[in-house]
Amino acid sequence: MSAVREALVDTEQPVAGPSGRNEGNVLLGCSLEELEELAVSCGQPKYRGRQLLDCLLQGARSTADLRLVPKALREELAARGWQTGRAPEHARVAAKDGTAKLLLQLADGRLVEAVGIPERTAAPAGGMAKDRLTACISSQVGCPMRCTFCATGKGGFARNLRAHEIIDQVLAIQESFGRRVSNVVFMGMGEPLLNLRAVVAAVRFLNTAVGIGARHITISTVGVPQAIVRLAGHRMQATLAVSIHAPNQALRQQLIPSAKAYPLDALMADCREFFALTGRRVTFEYTLMAGVNDGAAQARELAALLGRYDLRSHVNLIPWNPVADSTFQRPSRQAVTAFSEALEKGGVPVSVRVTRGLEAAAACGQLRNAHQKEPLASFSMPA
Repeated sequence: MSAVREALVDTEQPVAGPSGRNEGNVLLGCSLEELEELAVSCGQPKYRGRQLLDCLLQGARSTADLRLVPKALREELAARGWQTGRAPEHARVAAKDGTAKLLLQLADGRLVEAVGIPERTAAPAGGMAKDRLTACISSQVGCPMRCTFCATGKGGFARNLRAHEIIDQVLAIQESFGRRVSNVVFMGMGEPLLNLRAVVAAVRFLNTAVGIGARHITISTVGVPQAIVRLAGHRMQATLAVSIHAPNQALRQQLIPSAKAYPLDALMADCREFFALTGRRVTFEYTLMAGVNDGAAQARELAALLGRYDLRSHVNLIPWNPVADSTFQRPSRQAVTAFSEALEKGGVPVSVRVTRGLEAAAACGQLRNAHQKEPLASFSMPA
């Protein structure tokens, strides 16, 4: 079975409630209602569920740390095998600009990356500047999509992350920086739409329990057949960011092998359907690589593609981050400017992502690859 198929099978597995959770007895990720049900099942008042949730959000790492609830409840939870679901920090690297990458060690010994990106936003006219902390988080251990320019794909694929393992990354970043995460982007390791069930559960928890606005959460994808429409069916207000990286099918499937099974026209049609179902426009991510996809003619081709499907959405240009043993090159500033200007002339709103934490090996997957001694599962190319 290919890694893509394995991820899809895992995605479709249902999740039971506290009395029989498939993920094991893990508190993190349980809804308030589930925690209240659990408290009552332990012979405690319903309001203990809220106290359990507060303990988790305040950093409890073991049942012994659940100090807001009585000792009897802590002992009962421990006796039943309940755990908080928090992962220890395996490594941390920081850049001069404040960006920090955390490497968390999961219960099975696997390592997963999360990046905290602090930023001071410009003040609007008559307003005040705001401090923003973005958590760039992972949805899988490794990635089966094998994008040719990505460090994560070089490291192989092991498994989907569970909802609590996704949520834990955001809490870890908050604790590392000592302040609240304001934005979350699923742009770390993995393809989120191959782990849709856990990603949706994590987004709902981050929104309702952690208090991060749904419109401040972005789910990024290179595209999985039918998954974009399935995501739309969940009626969330999170932003969808499609990593397009090429203006035509031929080049795109060279850069993203899985695109062979998902033609660009089908992807664009699904993006249009996503907008129709949710009212949320799609953002497009485009990684610029020198001499590969950074020509002004390619920018005009991209603008025409988006216009053909009435998808003149925002395009975020990302100058390529260096990856060890890669033949790709970072584009020149002149090429980035020319590409951006060509898109704008084509009527496409565009921004250029500021590279953060370059010296901290911030490119997705690089820190994990350096620390993960046990190789991940080998996998076949997606059909």
